[in-house]
Amino acid sequence: MQVVLLLKPISHLQCVLKMCGSSATTLKDQLVQIKVEEKEDDTEESSSEEKEEEEDKLPRRESLRPKRKRTRDVINEDDPEPEPEDEETRKAREKERRRRLKRGAEEEEEIDKEELERLKAELDEKRQTIATVKCKPWKMEKKIEVLKEAKKFVSENEGALGKGKGKRWFAFKMMMAKKWAKFLRDFENFKAACIPWENKIKAIESQFGSSVASYFLFLRWMYGVNMVLFILTFSLIMLPEYLWGLPYGSLPRKTVPRAEEASAANFGVLYDFNGLAQYSVLFYGYYDNKRTIGWMNFRLPLSYFLVGIMCIGYSFLVVLKAMTKNIGDDGGGDDNAFNFSWKVFTSWDYLIGNPETADNKFNSITMNFKEAITEERAAQVEENVHLIRFLRFLANFFVFLTLGGSGYLIFWAVKRSQEFAQQDPDTLGWWEKNEMNMVMSLLGMFCPTLFDLFAELEDYHPLIALKWLLGRIFALLLGNLYVFILALMDEINNKIEEEKLVKANITLWEANMIKAYNASFSENSTGPPFFVHPADVPRGPCWETMVGQEFVRLTVSDVLTTYVTILIGDFLRACFVRFCNYCWCWDLEYGYPSYTEFDISGNVLALIFNQGMIWMGSFFAPSLPGINILRLHTSMYFQCWAVMCCNVPEARVFKASRSNNFYLGMLLLILFLSTMPVLYMIVSLPPSFDCGPFSGKNRMFEVIGETLEHDFPSWMAKILRQLSNPGLVIAVILVMALTIYYLNATAKGQKAVNLDLKKKMKMQALENKMRNKKMAAARAAAAAGGQS
Repeated sequence: MQVVLLLKPISHLQCVLKMCGSSATTLKDQLVQIKVEEKEDDTEESSSEEKEEEEDKLPRRESLRPKRKRTRDVINEDDPEPEPEDEETRKAREKERRRRLKRGAEEEEEIDKEELERLKAELDEKRQTIATVKCKPWKMEKKIEVLKEAKKFVSENEGALGKGKGKRWFAFKMMMAKKWAKFLRDFENFKAACIPWENKIKAIESQFGSSVASYFLFLRWMYGVNMVLFILTFSLIMLPEYLWGLPYGSLPRKTVPRAEEASAANFGVLYDFNGLAQYSVLFYGYYDNKRTIGWMNFRLPLSYFLVGIMCIGYSFLVVLKAMTKNIGDDGGGDDNAFNFSWKVFTSWDYLIGNPETADNKFNSITMNFKEAITEERAAQVEENVHLIRFLRFLANFFVFLTLGGSGYLIFWAVKRSQEFAQQDPDTLGWWEKNEMNMVMSLLGMFCPTLFDLFAELEDYHPLIALKWLLGRIFALLLGNLYVFILALMDEINNKIEEEKLVKANITLWEANMIKAYNASFSENSTGPPFFVHPADVPRGPCWETMVGQEFVRLTVSDVLTTYVTILIGDFLRACFVRFCNYCWCWDLEYGYPSYTEFDISGNVLALIFNQGMIWMGSFFAPSLPGINILRLHTSMYFQCWAVMCCNVPEARVFKASRSNNFYLGMLLLILFLSTMPVLYMIVSLPPSFDCGPFSGKNRMFEVIGETLEHDFPSWMAKILRQLSNPGLVIAVILVMALTIYYLNATAKGQKAVNLDLKKKMKMQALENKMRNKKMAAARAAAAAGGQS
C-alpha cells in the first residue's frame, strides 16, 4: 500500500491520511519529502536536457566524455530510518567518493588527451592551409571559401588547447604569437604608409610603366642618401658652430668687410651667394679654428674633418649595397636560349594601366619580335663593312669634336669669370655674372641631341646605340665637370699666391696697429683707447669658400635651367599641341611637334651629374646637401606633375631591371671621380691662414695628429702612429687586393659550374625530347598495325 501511495496524486494521499490515524504524521512528512524530490527531479531533467543541447553544440571532444547516470533512491516506507553514522564510517564513505571522482577524472583526461592530439593536428593542418592557400591552383571563389573556413575553425578551436592540465602555456604562446604577427603586419603597413611619394610613384607606374617609375624611385633613393648627409653635416658641423661658436661680427672671418656692407643684403648679391650668405654657416670660411668650443668642449675642427670623410665613406657603402641588392640570380647561361619563348611570356609589363601606354608596349613587343627575326635572318646577309666602318669613324670624330669643344667652352668661361671677379660687380650684367653656369647648363641640354643625330650614322642595334648614347652623355658631363675642376685648381693656385702677398701686408699692418695701440695707452696720451673693428681688418682670399660658392651656384643654376626647360619644352609645347590641333594643317599630336616623351636616360644622368657636384662641394659648403634636398624635393613634385600632364610614354619602353645597376655603376664611377679632387685638396693644398677650421695648419689632416697629441694617452697615440706606418698600410692594401682577387676567382668558378650544369640540363632535356618523340612514333606505329 505504501508503494501505491508513492504513485498516487497528492489529493488522494491526503484522504488516505485522514483514514490512517497512527501513521499520519510519518506519512505526511514522507509526502512532503516526495513532493520536494519530484520538484528537484523535474529541475534536474530540464537542466539535463539543456546540458545535452549545449553538448551537441560543443566540439566533438566534449561529446566523447562519459556521461554519468543519475540514480534516485526510492524511499521505502517500510525501511527503517537510517541510523546516524559514526565518524569513521563517514570518513570511509567520503574517501570512497573521492576515489571514484578521481578515477572518473583520470578516464576523462585520457580521453581529452587523445582528442587534444587530434585537434592539434587538425589545427596545424588548417594553419598550413591558411599559409599556402595563395599557391593553390584554384579559383578565387574557392580560395576565399577555404580560407574563411580555415580561419573560422582556428579561431573557434584554438582556445580549447589551453583547457586542461599543462596546456595553458601553449595557449599563452599561441596568443602571443598571434599578437606578434599582428604587430608585425601593422608595423609593415605603417612603414609602407611612411614611404614618401609612394602613391605618386604608383600612379606614374600605372600610367607609364615600371621604366618611367624607376627614375622616380632612383630620385627618392637619392633623396634618402642626401638626407643622411644633411643630418651629419647639420648636426655635427653647422648646429654646434651656430650654438657654441662666436657670434657674427666677433671675428674678421665672421664679418662682412666694410667695403661690402652697403650691398651685403641685396637680392642680387645674396642670389650670387656673396655678402651675408658668404659670411655665414653655409660656407667653410665662417668656422673658427679653435680646438674646442662651448661648454661641452666640442672639437669642431676634428668633427668637420671626420664628417667630411664619413660622408664619402657612407656614400660608397650605400651605393655598393644598392648594387649588390639589385644583382639578380644570373647563372651565366646563354641568353639566346629560348629567345622567342622568353619574349612571348615575359615581355609584358603587368603594371601598365593606361591604354595608350599599353598600345606603346604592344608596339614595342612587336618591334622586338621583328628585330629578333631580322637578326636571325641578317646573320647570313653580307653587308658593306667598309662603308659602315667609315660612317662609324665619322660619327666618333664628330663626337670627339663636340666633347673637345664643350671642354674648351667651359675652360674659356671659367677664365672669363676670373677676369670678371676682379672687376666692379656693379659694372657687370646678368650674363657676365652667370656666364659659366649658363654655358655648362646649355651644353648639357644641346649636346645629347647632337649625339643622338650622330648615332644615326653608326647603324647600331637600338640597345647598343642606347648604351653608346648614355656613355657619351656621361663622358660629356664628366669631362665638363673635370674641366671645371681644372679651371678651379688654376684659380685656387692664384688665390694661394695672393694669400702670400696679403699675409705679408697683414704683418706690416699688424705692426702699425700695435704701435698705435701702445701709443693710445702711453702716459702722455689723452685720446680714447685704440680699437679696430673686425670689418676693417684686412683679410686674405679664402679659396675654400670660393670653391664652395662655385658648386652652390652650379647647383642652383642647374635647377633653374631644368625647371625652365620643363615649362617651355614640355608645358607650353603640350598646350600648343592640345589647343591648336583643331585648327592646324596637320595632326599635331601624331606629327610634328607632338607631345614630348619622358627622357629616362637623360634625366637619370642629370641626376647623377648633380649628385657628383654635391659630393665634390659638400666639404667646402656644408649646406650643399641641404640645398640638394630642397632641389630633389621640389623636383619630385614638379616632374611628377610634368610627367602626368605634359609627357607621353616613350615609344620604346625600357625595363627597369636592366637599367638599375647600369645607373648605379655610373653613380659609383662619378662618386670615385668626384672624391679624388677633394682628397687631393685635403692632402696636398695648404688651408687658408685666416678662415676655416683648419687655418694655421700646414695641411688639413694635421687635425688628427693634434687630437692624438692632446686628447689621447701617449701609448695610444704611439699605437695609432705605428698602425699608420706606410709599410703596414701597403701590406694591408696588398692583402685586401689578394682577397678581392680570390673572391673574384671563386665567383667566376661558381659561374662556370652553373654554366656547365645548365648545359647538362639542356642536353638532358634534348635527349628526353628525342626519346619522347621515338616513343610517340612507336605508339603510333603500333596503333596503325593493330587497326590494320
